[in-house]
Amino acid sequence: MNNETLGIIQLALLTVAIFVGFPTAFTLLALGFVFGYLGMGHLVFDLMAVRAFQVMTNDVLISIVLFIFMGYVLERSGIMDRLFRAILVAAGPLPGSLALATIITCTIFAMATGIIGASVTIMGLLALPAMMRLQYDKRLATGSIAAGGTLGILIPPSVLLILYAANAGESIVRLYLGAFVPGFLLSATYVILILVFALLRPKSAPPLPAAERDFPYARKAWMLVTGLIPISLLIFSVLGSIAFGLASPTEASAMGGIGALVLSAVYRKLNWNVLKTAVFGAARTSSMVLTLLVGSSIFSSVFARLGGSKVIESFVLGLGLSQGQFIWLMMAVIFLLGWPLEWTEIIIIFMPLFWPIAATYQIDPIWLGILVAVNLQTAFLSPPVAMAAFYIKGVAPKSVLLCWCSSTSSRSWPCGSRTWCSAGEKRAPGPLHSD
Repeated sequence: MNNETLGIIQLALLTVAIFVGFPTAFTLLALGFVFGYLGMGHLVFDLMAVRAFQVMTNDVLISIVLFIFMGYVLERSGIMDRLFRAILVAAGPLPGSLALATIITCTIFAMATGIIGASVTIMGLLALPAMMRLQYDKRLATGSIAAGGTLGILIPPSVLLILYAANAGESIVRLYLGAFVPGFLLSATYVILILVFALLRPKSAPPLPAAERDFPYARKAWMLVTGLIPISLLIFSVLGSIAFGLASPTEASAMGGIGALVLSAVYRKLNWNVLKTAVFGAARTSSMVLTLLVGSSIFSSVFARLGGSKVIESFVLGLGLSQGQFIWLMMAVIFLLGWPLEWTEIIIIFMPLFWPIAATYQIDPIWLGILVAVNLQTAFLSPPVAMAAFYIKGVAPKSVLLCWCSSTSSRSWPCGSRTWCSAGEKRAPGPLHSD
């Protein structure tokens, strides 16, 4: 059996193992070692040591740990609660104000942390009960939380972009600068869609009741100052120092971690339990990501040495696709992979297969990275998996269900109200359903 065949078998077994549910990091390490030994002999031991050392000495990856720590501190200190209430009071008279405040809060908080699950869960606890009380359309309520909470995958300091830069050997600063515009455009699109929905169906997205927003102007101003200004200054100091070249991402992330601790102390939320939870959470999350990165580095090196990358590259180039057709094909594959897989697995395992082909088509890797980030943001919202929906379900009332309604007439609808499911239709796992 030649090495190219070994490489293809190695990739096929990895795909099967991931879909079966084996731990991805250890699967990568095991397959890299076994197939490397079969195809390279004892040279695989040297390769594993070198690749692991290269990953562990990459300074950019330190920022992953520190940005995650920053996010956990801000999450535990109640800063998002203050921010949400301040924006809600300002947007109160507008139709759909609770959904609008949710999107704006998530956009700002995304610039402070890239932890998707935390943003969706916190907003589910803060905004969803209030929207249910005001009888918001449940599709709008849950959809705004899911869409806004996943913006952290795109808007800096996105951990996804750090991993992409580390793997592709590109500038994280250029990726950050490129991600701001599509991130804010996506947020603005959500805001416009909510306003249109609220204007067309005002009873399903009412403004905040006057009794809950008629405060003296001095109190409103104080809520805005204490809820919005401190976290905005922290975000600007961290991301601004990166954008203007005053600090590297690693240095800026350290400054962000310290700033989060100071801000938490100012709000009198900093205690031993908050600090311990943030440290343990950051260590657990970053350990998972970095172990996966080591395993992927070893796996991809063995796969390339066996000639598997050349086989895939030759196959794709043999299709005779134009540059635009290849981009659409790649985005479709990534979108479909986003249904069953985490974004970490896609960026670390599958993206290295596309980079050599993208270079042949002369596709800018920075532009490609932003495109992939936007694509994976939609994968968090797309059934049948839609991880953001499952995060919301964990904190949602019992009246909000996960289902997909289909009838014998071959209709298949995402359900949002009782009227979408008629008698005799079946319910199966799918998007958020409100009963």
